[in-house]
Amino acid sequence: MATLKQEKNKKSKKSDIEKKEMLELFKQMYLIRQFELACGENYTKGNIRGFLHLYIGQEATAVGSISCLNDEDYIITHYRDHGHALARGLDVNRSMSELFGKKTGLSKGKGGSMHLFDSSKKFMGGHAIVGGQFPVATGLALACQYKKTGGLVVCFFGDGSTNQGTYHETLNLASVWNLPILFILENNKYGMGSAIDRVRAGGEDFYTGVSTYDIPAAQVNGMDVLAVKEATEIAVKKVRQTGGPFYLECKTFRFVGHSLADGQKYRKTDEIKEWEKQDPLVKFPDWLKSAGIATEKDLEKIRDEVDKTVEESVEFAESSEDPAIQEMNDDIYKN
Repeated sequence: MATLKQEKNKKSKKSDIEKKEMLELFKQMYLIRQFELACGENYTKGNIRGFLHLYIGQEATAVGSISCLNDEDYIITHYRDHGHALARGLDVNRSMSELFGKKTGLSKGKGGSMHLFDSSKKFMGGHAIVGGQFPVATGLALACQYKKTGGLVVCFFGDGSTNQGTYHETLNLASVWNLPILFILENNKYGMGSAIDRVRAGGEDFYTGVSTYDIPAAQVNGMDVLAVKEATEIAVKKVRQTGGPFYLECKTFRFVGHSLADGQKYRKTDEIKEWEKQDPLVKFPDWLKSAGIATEKDLEKIRDEVDKTVEESVEFAESSEDPAIQEMNDDIYKN
């Protein structure tokens, strides 16, 4: 029988682990927020070119879900991919350098914002084509099943891709072949500038329609990192136990435009302000303090550390070498 001292030590260790995990969730969300703010600033300076889709506001969804995965699991996502990449642990310096189009980037500067990629982390890229990740996710899951790796595939997508044929084809095949895919819908209410009710019959809840494909599904508040984490843990456990698919809808909201060129005339200011009340970078640290898990000093230490990391990533990208023009056709498959 354990002594009172042993029981106290167990509780203390559990408390320490919980605090460490909670602070890590905050750190990851804050990293994404600051990274995205730095991206926006450097886009206006001309250091980042092309399209830029920021993840500001949706941090809780990526961090809460990806924290439940292991090294054998694959992630594939859409073009708003910075948050998923950072939550998966992709190198911050190389990620920023990729956005700058530099040789030290994850893909030597050739992928850019919409195609962050690192196979060593089983992060199989952002995909610029709407719905383009679905067939690839199917293939990855089939490989996991065939090789019996024990891994699964997490496929992130937005509500704007749910009218694509690839979406329905993949849901059907995932069910028919019983593939280990966790579909995570980031429902932020708008596909570019189109509200859901303008393009979809059946209301704003997507998870209810997945029963057509005989796939278990659930919905969660995507602005609550702990709720997302709990829901994902259940979903991941289900996929691992059955070997088959699961569908998780996260109700979330982006605080910025579709891209930096978006004036957001299709959204009312009051709507944005109402959603900003659920900002995970405000509500979660407030809860950590009120629950006695962290102090403001703990949080400030993390903020200072992350701020330095992001600043250094910009400096790294700025000082990195541009790819030579002769390298333009390298890494391209050709006859």
